[in-house]
Formats: sequence, C-alpha cells, structure tokens
Amino acid sequence: MAKMNWQQLYSAVRTGSETRSGGTSSVRTSFLRDYDRIIFSSAFRRLQNKTQVFPMPGPVFVHNRLTHSLEVASVGRSLGKSVGDALSEKYTGWGEAIREFYKYELPAVIAAGCLAHDIGNPPFGHSGEDAIRNFFRELEGEAQHRFSAELTLNQQRDFLYFEGNANAFRTLTHHFNEPSTGGFRLTYATLASIVKYPSDSLNGFDKRQLVTKKSGFFDSETGTFTGIAEALGIPKLAADKNVFARHPFVYLVEAADDICYRIIDFEDAHRLNIISIDTISDLFLSFFDNEQGYDARDRVERVFHEINDDNQKVQFLRAKLINLLIFRVRDIFMQHEEELLSGTLPKSLIDYLPPRESALIKRIDVFSVQHIYNHRSVVEIEIAGYNVIGGMLKEFVGALLNPHSNKSEKLLQLISKQFVITGEAGHLYSDIQSVVDFIAGMTDLYAVDLYRKMTGMAFPQIR
Repeated sequence: MAKMNWQQLYSAVRTGSETRSGGTSSVRTSFLRDYDRIIFSSAFRRLQNKTQVFPMPGPVFVHNRLTHSLEVASVGRSLGKSVGDALSEKYTGWGEAIREFYKYELPAVIAAGCLAHDIGNPPFGHSGEDAIRNFFRELEGEAQHRFSAELTLNQQRDFLYFEGNANAFRTLTHHFNEPSTGGFRLTYATLASIVKYPSDSLNGFDKRQLVTKKSGFFDSETGTFTGIAEALGIPKLAADKNVFARHPFVYLVEAADDICYRIIDFEDAHRLNIISIDTISDLFLSFFDNEQGYDARDRVERVFHEINDDNQKVQFLRAKLINLLIFRVRDIFMQHEEELLSGTLPKSLIDYLPPRESALIKRIDVFSVQHIYNHRSVVEIEIAGYNVIGGMLKEFVGALLNPHSNKSEKLLQLISKQFVITGEAGHLYSDIQSVVDFIAGMTDLYAVDLYRKMTGMAFPQIR
C-alpha cells in the first residue's frame, strides 16, 4: 500500500470548483473560509436545538450539539497548532508553502473539521440514528419488497445502518435542489478531516478495523470521496472495496471530540446534580499526580480549593485537564507518525495514553455509562426520538410508496422543496434519501412540533 505524504495531504481545491484555484484574500485564507462557511450555515445553526446528551435546558443550561461543536473546534484548533508546529520544526527542509500550511493553516483545518463533525446528526442524539435504522429494519410487506428489490445492498445498508458521520459528509458535499454542485464547497483538506470511517456502508460496520467500525459516506457520495482520496493520496485498503486509509487529520478531529465529550458531559452532569464535586475532583485531579511545575498535583489542588463556587471549580479542572490532554495527544501523534502515514494506526490517539491515564479515562467512561447516559432524562428523550422519528418516517415513506392517495399528496407537500421527491421509477433510493435528509436536518423542537401536528395532537396555526 502506498504511503501518504504530508506534502500531498492538504489541498485548497473545493468540491464543485475542482477546475478553479481556491485563491486567498488579504483577510481570509481558503481554510478560514471553510470555517466561516460552516459557522454561518443554517445546518450548523440548527445544532443549537439538537440534543447532545441531556434534553434541551429548562432552568439549567447544558450543552447542545452547537455548543459542543464550538468547544470541540476550540480544542481542535489548539491540537492543530501544536501538531503543525511540531511538524514544521521537524522538517526544516520543507519548502516555504508546506511549512506555512502546517505552521499556520492546519489549526483552521482541524477547527473547521471539528465544527462540522456533528452536522449530519439527526434530532434526539444517537437515538435519532437508531430510530432511522430500526424503521427500515422493521419494514414489512410491499414496502420491504420494494426496498429490497429496487435498492442495491449498499444503498439498503445506507438506511439499515444509518450513520451520522456519513450524513455529515453528505450534508457538506451534496447540492440538494440547487443548480450549483459541491454543497458547502469546502476544501478537500477540511472534508477529508471529518471522515472518521472511510468506508461505504457495504464494507462498514466491521469492528475488526477502526476504518470500518462504521461508515463514512453513502452510496450517493462514493464518487465524491473517491475523488478527494485520489487527490490527497489516500490509498484504498483493498482494490475491490470502497475502504480507504484514514487521513491523518482525522485523528486530531477525533481526539478533540474524545477529549471534550468525556469532560464536558461530567460538567453538565454536575450542573444537574447528577455527579458530586467530590467525584469530579477525585477523577480529574488524579491526572496530575505525576506532573511537575505548573501542572503539579499540589499546585492544581491548591488553586482548586481556593475557588469558592463549585461550578467554577469544575470549570477550572476542565480547563486544566483539556490543556494537559492536548499536549499528550500531540506527543502521541508525533510518536506514531509513520503509522499515520502508512494508514496502519489501529486505534484512536486517546487510546495510546500512558497506562495510568488510560485507566482514568476508562473510569470516566464506566461512570458516564452508569450515571449519565442511562440517566432517566436521557432515556426519556431517547424514547421520544424513537417515537417521533419513527412516526414521521412511517408517514412520509408510506406516502412515498403510495403517492396517489389524497393524504399522501398532502404529506409530501410538507417536505421542503430543497429535498427533491421525483416519484419516478428507478429513483426510490434518492427519494427515500430526500425524506431522511428532511427529517435528519430537523431540530428536536421542530420534529416534535411537526409530529404533533401530523398526528392531530396539536392544531396547526396560520403562519
């Protein structure tokens, strides 16, 4: 398998504009433009009303998908800067252009990738993905027959194993009902950094390899990803399968997310009185046991105890721990550079932490599953997701398969014109995708509101 190289792994070429030069203004580079295009998009803005872990806030504000993504982007920018500096210092013989990219532009690429990493997630957190999968797995009768007969196996698995990561790539690259192609028209470098599982649905969901743990692109976007991979020198792992090596930047985006959700979920749980300050201090302070100087345990603990407000104490520990893990991940990335470039690194960067710190991460994970992810409020919104998304899919897909009844015609009118429903023979895959695109793009509140109106539980008002 061909080895990747740092000189080829970045590109300012954009989807939909492959024949044009990206260009750089006096104010923004191509990669800063990526960040701006994402943050000003309606798809990103809708993340403010999509569940992260806990339901949308009442009197206590907790993280949603938008605040989570912004914080991951902040950590990702720091990781990009730290790794970029290390690479430019190591390879002093590089030309000016490549050293400029890694020293000054890589932070923007990683930050943009982090900003977009959850942009394809449906409402109601991960239960939204499960609700979509379960609906298609439970099809019966004529619906199931047409689904199996008219879609290829790879297309079927796009829905049977619906994946928010693959949907993010689609959201960013698909033009939907617009005449111009390329979607957000982001650079190849930014797009490659978000594809955690560079495999199609047919070959994905095989946990024996990290790259096939899930899927990273749907059947409809296979050509787009293949073009990006060829341009950046990302090799296929098998000539006859759509499975590729991971782009090294992916590991940094993933690490930023891994760091944030573990720590931030604890902060939210503390605000909701699910976790005590003593539990957090016990776990978080333990990371500093063997540190020296500014990060020495006794110094960190002294400052911690000088703070009066418990929420401020948690924020202090959160900041200290994130900073510590950024430098740990930077060192791990550089230590495994050869495996990253050969596409053979089998685990996420955070899995290479020293044994004592890995054990602490494991304790955080176990505690989170027991006390956070199975908290009653979390379970309640997951159940709501199953009912709301499953109910809407039943109505809309049913209308799609039987389009000539009066009710079906009315239902299909509710789908935004952005999502094209052709109703033509041979287009069942793209028509179902449009229904799923419509539902996956909804906010939690919009999904509940529309579902209540569709089922007669709420009466529509003239707007």
